[in-house]
Amino acid sequence: MLIVTAAAMVDADGRVLVQQRPEGKAFAGFWEFPGGKLEPGETPEAALIRELSEELGIDVERACLAPACFASDVAGDGRPMLLLLYVLRKWRGVPKPIEATALRWLRPVELHRITMPPADKPLIGLLEALV
Repeated sequence: MLIVTAAAMVDADGRVLVQQRPEGKAFAGFWEFPGGKLEPGETPEAALIRELSEELGIDVERACLAPACFASDVAGDGRPMLLLLYVLRKWRGVPKPIEATALRWLRPVELHRITMPPADKPLIGLLEALV
């Protein structure tokens, strides 16, 4: 099973950060919550902290990651996938699209209007209730 972690980064105005997947990757052009796959021996929190640094150039403390929910789907290679979503309200640095095509800050209700991978869509309702 492929395990993926993602962050619903919430700013002071209650908006959530999404990033656009670049060309050449599965779901290119789709919008997603930042995060990525666990490497061998990594905890989900360690993987998410690493991915947020690599993808957005921000620093995150483990204590700031609040486990929120999960979703499952089938990955592009046919493996079952489990997506673990954390809510993050505090980080150091300004997010930059290092590996993504673009970044957008959207209210949770606006997430219904953008194209997201199937595993991300079920998470929107929870974010609407939390934010």
